[in-house]
Amino acid sequence: MRKIPTVFQRDPENRKRVLPSANPECQWVLDGEGVATRKYDGTCVLLDDEGTWWARREVRPGRERPPGYRPVMTDENTGKTMGWEPVDQSSYATCHVEAVARSSAWKPGTYELIGPKINGNPEGVEGHELVAHADAERFELPRDLDGLRTWILAHPRYEGVVWHHPDGRRAKLKHRDFI
Repeated sequence: MRKIPTVFQRDPENRKRVLPSANPECQWVLDGEGVATRKYDGTCVLLDDEGTWWARREVRPGRERPPGYRPVMTDENTGKTMGWEPVDQSSYATCHVEAVARSSAWKPGTYELIGPKINGNPEGVEGHELVAHADAERFELPRDLDGLRTWILAHPRYEGVVWHHPDGRRAKLKHRDFI
């Protein structure tokens, strides 16, 4: 898991907003490369190849890492370390148990845990669910700032969009980048 960069550069005066210039790391999106998928508003979990579930966890600088934590990367701007902790010790453990119980056919990969006790339930689901990132809804979208702003603001129920490049790179744009 690597923190997904934003397609456009952030405004240094207001880091919550984006500027009309491409993040050089994500120029490939504006060049028409990659597939756009829906970004769900939940929390990321991982089922590894050994059948162990992990929850995404950010650790702030100076904070102790939880037992069993597996760091993946540290953000140069914030100093936060992103990684995985065993899901059974995460604050979402009971929600995850409910979601996993809905099926027995889980495959290794990443999922978005959504539901009533996750981020205020912006997805509006009745119970806790796991949405496979590999199965996320796909879109054909404009590839310019104005077109993307118009599309994203017309779909306020979506947290945003994640583009997937064939070489594994990803880029994102969130609804809140424009409000």
